[in-house]
Amino acid sequence: MRISFCQGLLTGAIILNLLILYYVSRAQQQMMEKRKELGRGTRRAALPASSLGGGLGLLVGPGGEPGVAGVEGHSRGPRVTILVREFENFENYVGDVANSFLHQRPELPFLAVADTSPYPPLTLPDGARLLLLSPSPDQPPQAHRPEFHIQTEFVLLVPDGVELEQPRAIERLIRELEGEGGGPVRLVAAPVLARSAVQCLHLRVNLREWTATYSPATSGSSGSVCTALQGDAVVLIRTEDLFNLSVPLGRPLFSSLFVQTALRGWKVKLLESPCFSANHRPLFSSAHNQWKADTRLKEATGKLMRSFGLKRILLPDGKEQWFGCSKETPRCFGTVHDDTPDYLYLDRWTPPCCLRALRETTKYVINILESSGVRYWLEGGTLLGAVRHQDIIPWDYDVDLGIYLEDIPNCDHLKNLDSGSLVDANGYVWERAVEGDFFRVQYSEANHLHVDLWPFYPRNGVMTKDTWTEHKQDVEFPEHFLQPLVPMTFGGITAYGPNNHRAFLELKFGEGVIENPQYPNPAKKRLDRSKL
Repeated sequence: MRISFCQGLLTGAIILNLLILYYVSRAQQQMMEKRKELGRGTRRAALPASSLGGGLGLLVGPGGEPGVAGVEGHSRGPRVTILVREFENFENYVGDVANSFLHQRPELPFLAVADTSPYPPLTLPDGARLLLLSPSPDQPPQAHRPEFHIQTEFVLLVPDGVELEQPRAIERLIRELEGEGGGPVRLVAAPVLARSAVQCLHLRVNLREWTATYSPATSGSSGSVCTALQGDAVVLIRTEDLFNLSVPLGRPLFSSLFVQTALRGWKVKLLESPCFSANHRPLFSSAHNQWKADTRLKEATGKLMRSFGLKRILLPDGKEQWFGCSKETPRCFGTVHDDTPDYLYLDRWTPPCCLRALRETTKYVINILESSGVRYWLEGGTLLGAVRHQDIIPWDYDVDLGIYLEDIPNCDHLKNLDSGSLVDANGYVWERAVEGDFFRVQYSEANHLHVDLWPFYPRNGVMTKDTWTEHKQDVEFPEHFLQPLVPMTFGGITAYGPNNHRAFLELKFGEGVIENPQYPNPAKKRLDRSKL
């Protein structure tokens, strides 16, 4: 069979293209391998040692070479890095912790982590390193990033003052964690002896409501599985999981860690053994140092919770911790535009501290109105909240009460408010609103969360007023809704509302308003009812 010139030329072109594709593919593969090797080299790049326990740099073994001995044997390399994060500069035992672990397991990398350079400086043994998380303008970006300093598969988070007496205890933790496979248990913990008992807790974090709730968990036969720990424990976590957290090494460490893991649905398994010892008891040698540590813990907790957007913490004993606004501080949100507060755009509802302030102000104002003989009723969205939630609507930001105009002279707090404002003995601010002919009672001079009082008067059997807003619910209504007023549960108190609340609300908002919740301005932000 003869091959024509054109066929030969075509065949040659095809062969040439195949050769080009082959060499391009080889070149790309070699480039990828070089990039991977460069990445490994960057992660392993050592920084100059400093007088602070060896400074920042590569985790090295006793001989100065990168660690090559592992928890399971000298051929595999180290599988776990020992990390101490929680310690106080003014008094700590980090050096003793490092000596204890490295004496039993000299092949393991040991890393102490601090935000800034500790003073007095840490005294660390050979094989232990200090990592500072605060960036420095004269250092490369990887210098302060812990993921570049940990090359092992696991990280063991160790509290200050803990010692390793059983060299094989770490293998037990690794086997337990590996035995969980890819299930929800992503952390394994062991208790610390001679310290306060470790308690397994369930933690539910509701970012929409700015709240974290802790509750006791039950123990099982082979340990407890829960979502948080209270007390001192040694915790093992996969390095990949640790650095998939937004704030892997925040302080307080356990508070930061478990808030993030609970949001991801991860669980921690608390073993009954092995136990780690702690001979330095108490951890602080003086009452003054203990006070300093407690104060710093409180400050760090507040800073952490505010950064996470958590304003209310419910503890296992039923007590509460608050990290939001108060009577002495401004409210949590600024001026509201288009009836849509800023937090709705973040898919969050009214902060619980703001709701608490609104409830307190409402209760206070209602007590004064009732004692003064001023007839009032729950109005608008406030009435809607009472019917639907027996409380303030979870995303509402003020409270509205209607009052009879003719009753205003009965109340000393209202009758003289033609101009200016009145700060009463309890710090509440009473004023005539600048937006129109109605009254406003603010939580305090600093915190402008408020209750609005709308004066109505009857005219030919219809309740009307002199100031109207652009809200569709701001309309006249028959006086028979107020004859009589009926008691209703609202925010933990008994208040008064219209006698036929469904008809009253549907007159103002439209049919089905009780059963169909919606944000105040759906054109700007619409409520996703599937998430209710």
